[in-house]
Parts: sequence; structure tokens; C-alpha cells
Amino acid sequence: MKINLYCIAKKEKEDDFVAHYQKLCKQFGAELKIFNLFNTEILQAQKKSAKEAQSSYTKILSPYLSKNNTANNIALHPDAKTCDSFVFSKMLDCMHINFFIGGSFGFEENFLKETKTLSLSKLTMSHKIAKIVLCEQIYRGLSILYKHPYHK
Repeated sequence: MKINLYCIAKKEKEDDFVAHYQKLCKQFGAELKIFNLFNTEILQAQKKSAKEAQSSYTKILSPYLSKNNTANNIALHPDAKTCDSFVFSKMLDCMHINFFIGGSFGFEENFLKETKTLSLSKLTMSHKIAKIVLCEQIYRGLSILYKHPYHK
């Protein structure tokens, strides 16, 4: 199983918590990869307007959307529905999953139409915290799927 997490974020060493969950996911045959994507086009667009920033996010993230039915594309969005860990675990029941965390201006509607959307919380979180929470929930969801006692 391949799980990719694409984030609009500057490249940096991953947090120890994220690395910990990446390692734990391997016991279930799941490879959790993190891709921090950021370039000068995004930097300039964010200085101009929300619309241009969103457009630059779409441009850099769109090539990573799976265009066939073999993968789930899931975008984190504050206006999406939340779910419990059991419902979330069912989203992981496929061979390839792509998660997307947008930039500070969110996603364009056209990008969201190509994904399922999910909200981790109604609270606003920094990208680093959202990544940690998502990685922990991925591990928890896999634990539920494989009946591992972590969830209890």
C-alpha cells in the first residue's frame, strides 16, 4: 500500500513524530511518503492574492492527482465533514492514497472537485500540526483495519 502526503510547504527535515508514524505504518505493508512542495511561483503568488496563490497550489499539486480509480485523492479542507477513526480507516482500504494539504489560502474549487474532502477539525492548525495529526490518524486507521491493539 502506498500513502502519499503532498503539502504546500517548504522542504525541511520531517518532524520526529511524523518520522515515527512513517516507521510504524511499515508493519502493515504501508509506505507513507511525505512530499513538501514549494517554489518561487507559489511565494510570488501568495504575495499577490488568494486567487493567484490557490492557482499556484493547483498547478504544483495537480500532477499528483491520480486520474484513475486505483487511488483515493483526499484533500484536507476546513469546510469538509469530519469523521471518526473508524470511518477514516475505511478510506485507507485501497492500494494507493494521495492526501493533499493546501497552502494558507486553501484550494481552488476545481482542485477540490477532483478529490474527496476531509476536515481533521474545525480548529485551525499549522501545517506541521496537521501533518502530525494526519500521520497519527493514518497509523490509527491502519491499526483498525488490521485489528492491531493500538486503537484501544
